[in-house]
Amino acid sequence: MTKPMTVKALEGLGRVRLSTHFFMRDFLYSEISQIEGIPNVPDYPERAIEAGKQLCDRLLEPLQERFGRVVIRSAYRSPAVNAKGAENGNQYSCAANEKNYASHIWDYPDAEGYLGATACIVVPALLPWYEATGDWTPLAWWIHDNLPYASQFWFPKLAAFNLRWSGNPAALPSINTYVTNPHTGDKKAIVKDGQPKLSAEARNEVVDAWLASLACVG
Repeated sequence: MTKPMTVKALEGLGRVRLSTHFFMRDFLYSEISQIEGIPNVPDYPERAIEAGKQLCDRLLEPLQERFGRVVIRSAYRSPAVNAKGAENGNQYSCAANEKNYASHIWDYPDAEGYLGATACIVVPALLPWYEATGDWTPLAWWIHDNLPYASQFWFPKLAAFNLRWSGNPAALPSINTYVTNPHTGDKKAIVKDGQPKLSAEARNEVVDAWLASLACVG
């Protein structure tokens, strides 16, 4: 599959089914693309599809199966779109292209040759708990203990977070945040180089409190 250069070709790419509930079109919307007039189209669609399928099958589908709808806030960025976002001192909160290969730029491998894919998502099932307590960590810990993620990065609005899959089998998971952790009062990483800052027992306590609130709502 070559880079889409017509409306018909882009429609065809958008119809590609990545997993049971997700299609490629779900991941192509970009505010930067819309406002700056830069097409958000992969140079290498087959690579983007391959990485996107892994992201969906391994991470997004299990999340949606367990907690209900997963909302995509931002995902694939073409190199041109990402570069515009990184201009002028990171004007649109985008890291440089080299740092986003195998992350938001799905169709370019990282420096070691591995594919990867990132989506910024919201899990609505977390929102009542987050709005009441400010605590985003239950979902972060659930993902850590149940899914093969490469990294998470959490943001204040809507408890959105970047969730990344990596094809590198040696990748060490990390969880970073711009949101204060109510359990520690700081914004330090809760997983670094694959090592969680809480014991399994302590993680389960945090997760179980949130899950109990979901059961009450149900």
